[in-house]
Order: sequence, then C-alpha cells, then structure tokens
Amino acid sequence: MDSSMVVGDLHDVNFHFPVRELQNDRVKVVPFATAPHAELFFQGSVNYPELYQYLPYGPYKSATEFVETLIEGRILPNPGNTLYAIIDKTPDFAGVIGYLNTDVNNIKTEIGFIKILPPFQRTHVTTNAVGLLMQYALNQPSHVHAPGLGLRRVQWQANALNLKSIRVAERMGFKREGTLRWDRALPADKGKVGNGAQLREGDPEPERVGRHTTILATCWDEWESGGREGTLCVMAHQEGRRQ
Repeated sequence: MDSSMVVGDLHDVNFHFPVRELQNDRVKVVPFATAPHAELFFQGSVNYPELYQYLPYGPYKSATEFVETLIEGRILPNPGNTLYAIIDKTPDFAGVIGYLNTDVNNIKTEIGFIKILPPFQRTHVTTNAVGLLMQYALNQPSHVHAPGLGLRRVQWQANALNLKSIRVAERMGFKREGTLRWDRALPADKGKVGNGAQLREGDPEPERVGRHTTILATCWDEWESGGREGTLCVMAHQEGRRQ
C-alpha cells in the first residue's frame, strides 16, 4: 500500500477546531485527503452497499460521486463537520470517521460518518478510531499525554434499528438519552432500512421510508469520573485484525 495514504491534507479541511493526526499503537486517523483516500475508500466499499443501509446517504457509484456528494456537498461547506481516514498500523486503509454537528458556542460535537471496511470490522479498528476521537474531543488542552479540545459533550446518533452501532457506542461509554421518532425521511431506491412503520394514506413522499434515531452521548463529567479509563480499557482489549 502506498505510504502516502497515511498523510492527511489540511487543505481539504474546513473545521471550527484544529484537525490533527491522532494515533496510538494500533491505528492512526489522519485528515481525509481526496487524493488518495477517496479512491481507496471507494474501492474498499463498492462491493459492500450494506455499509450504507442504516445511513441517510450513499452508496456511491464512483469515487467522484462520493467526493462530490459527501465531501464537497456536505462536509467541506460546513465548519461543524470534518472527516478522517482510518489507517490500521499494518499499515492498511481501514475506513473513515469524523466529527459532525460541532457547535463552538455550546462546546460540543458528535462522532459520526463511521464506515469501517468489512475486513476490519469486529477488530480493534472501530473502538480505537472512536476512542481517539473521544480523547481529542473531551481531554483538556493541558492533558499531558493526549491534549484535546476540552469539549463538554460528545454525541452519537444511530438508526434505532442499527443495534451494532448502538452497542459500539454503549461499549465506549455513551449513554442512551432518547429516540427521535420519524427523524429522517430516507432516500428511495437505495436499500435503506427504515423504522418498519406504515405511512399514512396521502403521505407526500410514500417511496421514502421513515427513520427513528437513537441519541446517545457522553459528557465531560462522566469522562473525568472514570469514563476515560473505561474507554482506554476497551481500546486496549479489542482483538487484532480478523483473518
């Protein structure tokens, strides 16, 4: 694998806070660079449309569509969003993750845009990538080993039927706060999993299924009262790459 994939491109970043490379002994997350990360992600995900079944976007027919729709269409125009490439320390490109809905005024962010390529699912990659973003968001800037942004709240949203996503969040220390009913109207003809509920007669867009969204979060007080240590423990005890 070309070693250039581990280098982020800060020219591709428009974010409220400094975007830094984050790493431990297992994974590295770097600012997403359109070249070469877009093609690496597309080639690794094109045969797995199920990666998008619970998400309100995707799948994509080309790396160009991925860049134009998600990167240029949603992430770059909004300084509350940013995307990272996940590099397993093999090294190998393992997927993407990011921050979204970041609110400077209210001192909070959300972890999302998580798409782990199938060879790296059920390994150390997901928990370590999520844990690195949690540390950077919640640690104080004065933290000796892993200085962060000192935010007060980190949120996680999931399709209410995406039990794997909810379990990952809870394992990492996020707590369920509630469910937003009929939160999304999902794109038609994209293989999306909705809430399973029948729409009323006369709905203006009956081809678009509805989604309930589960909201989870972890906050600074939980983080400083054992949450950080719990997250580090989960990161350390995950298995290596699946064979």
